[in-house]
Amino acid sequence: MDQRIVEFIAGLRAAGVRVSIAESADAFRAIEHLGIQERDLFRSALRTTLVKDASDTPAFERLFPLYFGSGGPPMLDPNKELAPGDMENLKDALRDLLGDNDKLRQMMRYLLEGQNPTREEMERLGNQAGVPLARHPYQQQWLTRRMLRQLGMDEEFKDLMRQLIEKLEAMGMSRETMQRLGQMAMENLERLEEQFEQYVGAQIAQNAAKEPQERKPFRGPDLMQKPFGALSEREMAELRNQVRRLAARLRSRAALRQRRGKRGTLDAKRTIRANLRYASVPIELKHKRRHLKPRLILICDVSTSVRPVVEFLLKLVYDLQDQISSTRSFVFIDDIVDVSAEFAQRRPETAVQRVLDNNPPGYYNTNLGFSLVHFCKEFLTTVDHRTTVIVLGDGRNNYLNPRPDALTEIKKRARRVIWFNPEHPRLWGTGDSDMHTYAPVCDAVHEVGNLAQLAEAIDRLFA
Repeated sequence: MDQRIVEFIAGLRAAGVRVSIAESADAFRAIEHLGIQERDLFRSALRTTLVKDASDTPAFERLFPLYFGSGGPPMLDPNKELAPGDMENLKDALRDLLGDNDKLRQMMRYLLEGQNPTREEMERLGNQAGVPLARHPYQQQWLTRRMLRQLGMDEEFKDLMRQLIEKLEAMGMSRETMQRLGQMAMENLERLEEQFEQYVGAQIAQNAAKEPQERKPFRGPDLMQKPFGALSEREMAELRNQVRRLAARLRSRAALRQRRGKRGTLDAKRTIRANLRYASVPIELKHKRRHLKPRLILICDVSTSVRPVVEFLLKLVYDLQDQISSTRSFVFIDDIVDVSAEFAQRRPETAVQRVLDNNPPGYYNTNLGFSLVHFCKEFLTTVDHRTTVIVLGDGRNNYLNPRPDALTEIKKRARRVIWFNPEHPRLWGTGDSDMHTYAPVCDAVHEVGNLAQLAEAIDRLFA
């Protein structure tokens, strides 16, 4: 059971639920005291110790039965319902009809003889259906149907059932018995499907948990490579579901770098002072403290062309708040707006939606130059030597004054200025784009045309 709990915790983490080592230890201590005999108590103990955010409860409730379920309801046994003579007739009829068809014989053992599929049979059917390659919950239903088709659950099965009824009728089986047999077969089919579904769900959760947490380069589903502008509404919704998991991976990588860099470099002056009492023999080494957590200011273009990127950037950054010292957020189209208060009071997904709703695109022109000047007048004091300023936009000013001097003013106070641009570099400087004016002022410019590129760019902030 300990190993099953460890796998369950790994499954929660893979689903985007943050579970620390201390919380895992709490779960084991709770189970040690409460035991596993009472299922509801066992479930409550795990939920109380492992889930600290209400939004993570659906993931817990989805995964718990996959790891600690019974594997689905057992099959009904016709031997307990039918007379011995009827069972003999049924076996004789099946023997005549099935011949050497092994897969239909296996199906009939489940449906009409009440045998439950063994673990080995599940794994064989799952491998044939492609279960080991599955990583996402939405594949569960599709793979379950594929496993059923591996048993011949198609037109061939329907023909067999029709022939079986005709044969049993010719052998003298009563209509009531055949009706009862048909009901049991349908009931067993539903139970078999439920067993397959639970098996597939558990395998998908385990496959996802085994995914490496740190890979280079950053990879993800195909949709992550698709440009934001080419995504359909359905694909956008699917990517939104991926964001929390993506944030969990970025958080793990940032936390790992934080631990590695915690010790810092050698502080020669402090080392000499500390070792004066040892005749300057360096017995005690002192290291410089490194503050790796960045302090961020986001300046985001929320005009029509950049809005999808803004949504994902804000969600990712605010999901990573435990790895960031502080964050202030501003949006602009024709003027700068401070939206930080939205994120102080609400969860990121709610706050992002409110920001976008309150700043809709319209028939007014994007004016980054004026927005930067306004930022310098009113908000420049929010920037200091520890601040990384991120400007997200395509750099298109509708042929208005780009005011690079305002961006230079911001850079003088900031630790660094980084630009995220959703356009391909070939388009920079074309038409009303002022990217070639802004780029020399920046410490780095990253293309963020899709979610994979955006994740890479955010990941570099913690390097």
